[in-house]
Amino acid sequence: MKFTAEQIAGILEGEVVGNPNAEVYKLAKIEEGTDGSLTFLANPKYLQYIYSTKASVTIVNKSFEPEAEINTTLIKVDDAYKSFSKLLEYYNQVKLMKSGIEQPSFISEGVEYGENLYLGSFCYIGKNVKIGDNVKIYPNSFVGDNVTIGNNTILFAGVRIYSETEIGKNCTIHSGSIIGSDGFGFAPNEEGIYSKVPQIGNVIIEDNVDVGACTTIDRATLGSTVIKKGVKLDNQIQIAHNVVIGENTVIASQTGVAGSTKIGKNCIIGGQVGIVGHITIGNNVRIQAQSGVARNVADGEAVQGSPALAYADFNKSYVYFKNFPKIVADIEELKHQNKQ
Repeated sequence: MKFTAEQIAGILEGEVVGNPNAEVYKLAKIEEGTDGSLTFLANPKYLQYIYSTKASVTIVNKSFEPEAEINTTLIKVDDAYKSFSKLLEYYNQVKLMKSGIEQPSFISEGVEYGENLYLGSFCYIGKNVKIGDNVKIYPNSFVGDNVTIGNNTILFAGVRIYSETEIGKNCTIHSGSIIGSDGFGFAPNEEGIYSKVPQIGNVIIEDNVDVGACTTIDRATLGSTVIKKGVKLDNQIQIAHNVVIGENTVIASQTGVAGSTKIGKNCIIGGQVGIVGHITIGNNVRIQAQSGVARNVADGEAVQGSPALAYADFNKSYVYFKNFPKIVADIEELKHQNKQ
């Protein structure tokens, strides 16, 4: 996909200095620019590269005036960094601007879908599924019976959505993620043999939720596993049955949340955190990476460690822990002195 400097300037409401017909088809760092690439200059530390870059087009601030000869075409804007970010967003939208139903794919009876649906090859859509407008379902995806998908939601390649799942508007679910698989429910008999407890609930994902690649969200045993508005989940996260995650909470990679735990809104949870089941984590909580949370956490707490302690207490304790051999030696010395 190629754009001219003039077209880019139109998108950014900028001014072209140089060749308005200069074409670009890729992005590059200013120090690594090559013919056909677009770059930007926002940080003064990189000023030297404007004179040597081979990028065809460079976005700069309006205040920039070259002090030597340059070969790149300039697009002058109010804020080069913000304009470049805007252009990335625009490019991403154009790249994802797909529609139509590719073949082979399979749509079951009773399916309803809105305008501008994109359904990639080798997709399966189950019975009585309801799909909103501008939804994109990339190749090799599975959508089970009675699923609802809201407007402007994207399912990338290889996503699996089990039956009864409800997904809101403006959601993004990345490749390899599984939504609505059975919760981990088994009951032992007298001989210690485990029998499966049927998982007959569902998953509800509200609006504006992002789910990273290869993340799993289990259906509820009864009722619903709920991911509320604005939640952002990283790659490779496990959310167990009947968990509720509050609005605008973000969770980093490799975190696992056990069944029936309730997490509040506006929480930040680091990577590789383990959270036990049947506890409540309040609003605005911060959990540091690799923590193990085995108790209720009050609103506004910051915790760290395994088991997790109050963040300040953990840091104080860690100072002692690092010096533990010396502390033990000092105690032994004192005991020895007392015996004399």
